[in-house]
Amino acid sequence: MPCSISMCGLSDMRLATLITNTDDSDFARARPDDGAKFAAMIKAVRPDWTCTPVWVCKGEFPPDIAAFDGVMITGSPSSVHADLPWIAPLKALVQRIIERGQPLFGTCFGHQLIASALGAPIVRNPQGWGHGRLEITRSEATPWAGDQEQLSLYGSHIEQVGALPKGAKTVLTAPGCPIAGFAIGNDVFTVQHHPEMDHTFITDLVDHYADEVGPEVTEAARASLASPADSIAFAEEIARFFEQAVAAKAGG
Repeated sequence: MPCSISMCGLSDMRLATLITNTDDSDFARARPDDGAKFAAMIKAVRPDWTCTPVWVCKGEFPPDIAAFDGVMITGSPSSVHADLPWIAPLKALVQRIIERGQPLFGTCFGHQLIASALGAPIVRNPQGWGHGRLEITRSEATPWAGDQEQLSLYGSHIEQVGALPKGAKTVLTAPGCPIAGFAIGNDVFTVQHHPEMDHTFITDLVDHYADEVGPEVTEAARASLASPADSIAFAEEIARFFEQAVAAKAGG
């Protein structure tokens, strides 16, 4: 059984991965799902941690979210504005997680969902798609931040957080995306981009989305992939985020 925050050591933490990715296409089925991608991201930097996938986009919710040391929310091709039956319950769960001070991390859709659950607007990017390897800048240091002021991560999005939720601070910015990541205290951390994607996946995704995003965006995305992203460095930040949050609660 998963251990509680008070019982579990930092070397063997257990995270719930709330999967919101609704893509059931042949493209998606031919590749690792988000449960596998997030587990691989964490195990690259903390091999002894356990990530349990929970398919909230299929109506599955953990019976006891408090059984986990922390929670991650994945990306999705769906919009936070979509009238899908699992979105409202997920927002309610996010609110409970934050109220109890449980460490919560979100990427892309997860980043937007957390903001929306707290009353912030989600808007269309006026500059269009962010696609491929994208540059981000650290706007404010956090206890889990690395030394790099400039980072790059893979990403693909047309919607983004339009204003900070109450109590949040912007910790990452990007061209055309002023709120590329935010934090609330030491218990909530988000990023608009996809640290769980590897180079093979994003290369395939750029080809797969070519008709949807158009030739100009596609060619720029392909050119951006000539250099690697800072995915491992960012995975280390995610791990340190969970570690500092759990350690603070254990000390308190």
